[in-house]
Parts: sequence; structure tokens; C-alpha cells
Amino acid sequence: MKLTATESCKALINLLKSKHGELMFHQSGGCCDGSSPMCYPLGEFKVGGQDVLVGELAGCPFYMGAAQYKLWQHTDLTIDVVNGRGASFSLEIPEGKRFILRSEICAVED
Repeated sequence: MKLTATESCKALINLLKSKHGELMFHQSGGCCDGSSPMCYPLGEFKVGGQDVLVGELAGCPFYMGAAQYKLWQHTDLTIDVVNGRGASFSLEIPEGKRFILRSEICAVED
């Protein structure tokens, strides 16, 4: 799995860092927030034994649940930003933006 951020995503992360300090991400598994990358002040979202550190996104740790990781481990993920307000508690919502995940399945070597 490769984790990358678009330039617009990096710019929004830098804006949010200037307002909130260090950040972290957790890839939602669905339900209320619709499988969105969620952005929180570092340490505000409590990760546990069932969360996997996938990598860093513009210097911020990016986690997802182990069950979701098992399904997506052969997928390259690009985090992007679109205009609009999501239905979540993620830090970008007051900015009129929403983080989204774009994915591309990658080849699995035998």
C-alpha cells in the first residue's frame, strides 16, 4: 500500500496545522461519516490494538482499522480534497472542504 496526498490536500493540512497544531488521520470504516479520512488533533482520536499505522500523510500519522486494512492492503491510496461539507467531526469541515480517498488497486506479486 502506498499513501500519498495531492497538493491541495497538503495545503489544507498545512492550514489545519497552523490552526490546531500537530494532526493525525484515521480512515473511517463507514457508518455516519461515510468511509472518509478523518482528521483530528494528534492524540485526540484514541487508536487501539485493532488500528494499523498505514503511513504518514504530509507528516501526519494515518491509521485505519485492521479489518479494513486487510481488505485494502493491496490498494494505493491518494488523499484529496473537494469543496463541500461532510457529515463528520473532521477538522476540515469548518473550512468548507472535505478530505476524500481515491484508490487504485495494485498488483500483488506471488
